[in-house]
Amino acid sequence: MKEKNSEEIKIVSPLEEASIKVTAWVGTPVSVVMHTIFFIGIFSLKWFGMPLDQILLVLTTAVSLEAIYLAIFIQMTINRQEAKLHEVREDIEELGEDVEEIGKDVDELSEDLEEIGKDVDELGEDFEEITEDMEEEEKKEEQYRSERNKNLQKIETTLQSLIVELEKMKEKK
Repeated sequence: MKEKNSEEIKIVSPLEEASIKVTAWVGTPVSVVMHTIFFIGIFSLKWFGMPLDQILLVLTTAVSLEAIYLAIFIQMTINRQEAKLHEVREDIEELGEDVEEIGKDVDELSEDLEEIGKDVDELGEDFEEITEDMEEEEKKEEQYRSERNKNLQKIETTLQSLIVELEKMKEKK
């Protein structure tokens, strides 16, 4: 029989396999019935002419031997369970360490997220400033164009009036 542990497969000796089966069987209703039949059978030996002191000697010896073996088998089961519990304790400790590490990682991520949030806020402010600067530049550019157009119109008007005057001068000549 193979007993599966958390990370390895452990081969169980035939004696350990027997102890597992016996301790499992002793805790069943069939065991109670079998023991009852055995005790009735031992006491029924009185009807077959066996003296009571010999019956009690055989019964005491059988029950004592059974108790000794059951105690050994039960202790083997307890030892196996203790080993399993030890593994479970180690797994729980590892899990606790993992949870603690995850908690630290979450804290670090929260701090990083907070820093990213601040950076995003700063970028938003920078974007607003750039947008405002661009709007101001556009206004200045528009003003410059408007003034340039006015100046060009003035120059054009002045040139037209000069042309008109030149033509008049030409005609006078």
